[in-house]
Amino acid sequence: MSIFKLVGKKNKARLGKLKTLHGEIETPFFMSIATSGFIKGLTTDEMREIKAPVILSNTYHLMLRPGEKLIKKAGGLHKFMNWRGPILTDSGGYQVFSLAKFRKISDSGVKFKSGIDGKEYFLTPKKAIEVQQDLGSDIMMVLDECVENPASYSVAVEAVERTTRWAKVCKEVKSQKEKVKSDKLKVKKQLLFGIVQGSLYKDLRKKSAEDLIKIDFDGYAIGGLAVGEGKSEMYKMVEYAAQLLPENKPRYLMGVGYPEDIVKAVSLGVDMFDCVIPTRNARHGMLFTDLKNINLKKGIVKYKALHIANEKYKEDFKPIDKNCDCELCRNYSRSYLRHLFMSKSFLGQRLATLHNLRFYIKLMNEIRALLK
Repeated sequence: MSIFKLVGKKNKARLGKLKTLHGEIETPFFMSIATSGFIKGLTTDEMREIKAPVILSNTYHLMLRPGEKLIKKAGGLHKFMNWRGPILTDSGGYQVFSLAKFRKISDSGVKFKSGIDGKEYFLTPKKAIEVQQDLGSDIMMVLDECVENPASYSVAVEAVERTTRWAKVCKEVKSQKEKVKSDKLKVKKQLLFGIVQGSLYKDLRKKSAEDLIKIDFDGYAIGGLAVGEGKSEMYKMVEYAAQLLPENKPRYLMGVGYPEDIVKAVSLGVDMFDCVIPTRNARHGMLFTDLKNINLKKGIVKYKALHIANEKYKEDFKPIDKNCDCELCRNYSRSYLRHLFMSKSFLGQRLATLHNLRFYIKLMNEIRALLK
């Protein structure tokens, strides 16, 4: 039985359903970032209240603290963090890239030092899958090599070839575990996604996609974007890479997530998104408001960015966003939220985070409604 069903399409934009061990998710969807097993400032009960469909946790960080063995002993990441919905875990590849001065890459894997205690680790493709199996996530990602843009052609070639070799190992490790009778049912239901690399070179993106499709994954991610290139370059590569991927498998654009980026990528055929922007910006007092005019044919959307610390909100007693149904907008004024931020109250960050995540959930709800 297929884990992904395409149920509607308008131009390149797709409406689908993705089956996971912890429930079915309508696509397109956005994943809230729970890097170390928590959304900063929020409980999982609050995530359920705002109807977050799925969250993303970080293999690299959870491996370092508290450790995958402890989480497995607790019954898996879902039980450990009290989350009943689907979880995607990335492989740690991007964190290796972003912590470049602390790591050394070889064909076998990545040697790096922990930023917590200085302990040395060696992350291999095999280890990346074993950790994610211990975590018990619904969707696992292969270990990949991400390079910064602009990258030289030779550097991009090496990263693509290494990513493909590592992807083969990841698939083999999962397949081997499926043969163990005691783990067969659960492991088979853990999905594994490949990651297309290739920087801004079309021929390398094509090679990466073709090689990964031959290995046959449950879904495919477009990686290595929003790492130095301009938006125009990013959109062109998303459009090109998306059409290389199978129609009957979910497509995931990794780490890209301003509202306009999401709408544009949906219009180009992408199904899944994640980004720290709504939560990180909330903690710095930037709120997304006034969502309107989503146009999937043109790939555009209108909204406002409200910087709550501005003086003009000192005596502004209107709700943050009159069209929003989150707790912040129902019960608190702009003036009060500004007061919280100016007073450095953690409550301000919590309320802003709830609002921004609810904004993103509403954005995805409205996008899907346009595709029905």
